[in-house]
Amino acid sequence: MIRERNDKIKYIILISVIVIIVAVLKYRAGSRKAIPGGTEAPVQTETTGFTDFTMNGYNVHISYLYEYEIDALVVHTHDYGGLDLASKLAPRDIALAWGTVAQYNDVVDFHWKQSGRWYSWTGSYDEIAKVGGTSGVNTQSANNHLIPADSTVRSMIKRMRRGDHVKLKGYLVNVDATKPDGSYFYWNSSTTREDTGNGACEVMYVTNVEFK
Repeated sequence: MIRERNDKIKYIILISVIVIIVAVLKYRAGSRKAIPGGTEAPVQTETTGFTDFTMNGYNVHISYLYEYEIDALVVHTHDYGGLDLASKLAPRDIALAWGTVAQYNDVVDFHWKQSGRWYSWTGSYDEIAKVGGTSGVNTQSANNHLIPADSTVRSMIKRMRRGDHVKLKGYLVNVDATKPDGSYFYWNSSTTREDTGNGACEVMYVTNVEFK
């Protein structure tokens, strides 16, 4: 009886190890995918316009700054499931790479991470020289707070996984939201690919998603 129980425990441990190995391999496979030849830099065109709605008790005003189109590689995703307005507006952040970073993502051992609405990466100096060094990575990758325009877009964003080649269309936006009690929330998008640090993420109101 004891031997039978021990055999069962060993079997469970073996299965668990196999599951973990498969999960790690899938994770690595996604993280090391690339887009042969890379992609062009995101395109933005100055525009005007807005959309208004209510959410979480806030009157939300979204101002369009630029029409925005990005063809890129998904290098990391992070979900936000809180009850705060930011989580309701943009339940998922997507870290995207384009240009030579997307082209060499399968060669350079990047370690992409996301947390707290930030993204980060690490990689050896010799490897990132292929993509223009630190500056090359910083100007060819970005974290994106994605605000879906409708339920279809929301579903498409939710489907995104590491290694996906996607094309997003919409607007770079500023968000201003207020409550009758005086509470307020604001979120301003970066409008350049050259910046880093606080405020460097793109806040994008997404109207269309295409998997390539």
